[in-house]
Amino acid sequence: MSMWRSNMPTYRYRCAKCGETFEHVEHVAEHQTVHLRCPKCGSEALQHQPTQFFAKTSKKS
Repeated sequence: MSMWRSNMPTYRYRCAKCGETFEHVEHVAEHQTVHLRCPKCGSEALQHQPTQFFAKTSKKS
């Protein structure tokens, strides 16, 4: 995985059809337009699951 991808948010999804949960790394701008399928059953009926995150800045407080 390249360095710039590691700084991108990881989103968690749950399939409404089979209940499978999985994570997908995607750019913030890509999040609104990405078309994913469940890796288990192939369904497009996915629900975004909220996840914890932390902000990393270059300035010291």
